[in-house]
Amino acid sequence: MIARLGPVLAAVVLTASGPAQAAAASAAAQPVPEVMAALGDSISTGFNSCGFYVSCTPRSWATGDSGQVNSHYLRLSELSGTLQKHNHNYAVPGATSANLLAQAKKAVSAKADYVTILIGAQDACVRTEEAMTSVETYRRRLDTALAELRAGLPRARVFIASIPDLRRLWQVGKDTPLARTFWAAGRICQTMLARPTSTKRADAERRSRVRDRVMAYNRAAAQACAAYGANCRTDGGAVFSYPFTLDHVSRWDYFHPNTSGQAVLARRTYDNGFTWLDPR
Repeated sequence: MIARLGPVLAAVVLTASGPAQAAAASAAAQPVPEVMAALGDSISTGFNSCGFYVSCTPRSWATGDSGQVNSHYLRLSELSGTLQKHNHNYAVPGATSANLLAQAKKAVSAKADYVTILIGAQDACVRTEEAMTSVETYRRRLDTALAELRAGLPRARVFIASIPDLRRLWQVGKDTPLARTFWAAGRICQTMLARPTSTKRADAERRSRVRDRVMAYNRAAAQACAAYGANCRTDGGAVFSYPFTLDHVSRWDYFHPNTSGQAVLARRTYDNGFTWLDPR
């Protein structure tokens, strides 16, 4: 009897993973947006990816039009021409979660039906641990911004990318003298990058606490997205978990993603976001 059940169970599994699964995937697919907007900080503006200490929006992982990056905008434009030239970037270098609501209002004014969000690195990258945004405040600010989007753009799809692992940046750059020089001269992300060669317990524990805060931000963002409903997706931690190297980081500050880094962001987020209908 048990031997006979094997083929039956296999048939059930194959059926469930065949036409039924395909139908479910098709039902979950989203129509290609006509207007998109990127919200966030310097990462989404392509900062330092094509010039010295300037934003480079053509190389943004979200709304850029550079073929070297192959952003969400370019990929979606290939599916439908209605999106072309309707790629707004409202991200601002240095922005924190406190600035997200103002950016969300701009997305509403633009009538965006696809909004990407990557925010939080600057909430953790401050001079001292005490100055980091609390997780509760971060979540409240995200909820407020998402409520603004829901009220003004009830049908818009919202994608929230995870914050990169700041401790990974320390790990791949700490033994590079030029990276240490830039971090010190620019006082870049001192909560994580101060005293990069120190092996003292206090510094190791500080780095772990900052990483924990970033992980908590990512969990809060995932919870806020889940509360938003079916029109919100996250990357499931795909950006945070990516094992990036110095080859993905700008040589002008050893902090922001360069063109290769932006391309990785585009790929990791797009592949782990919405499934889009292909009208072709």
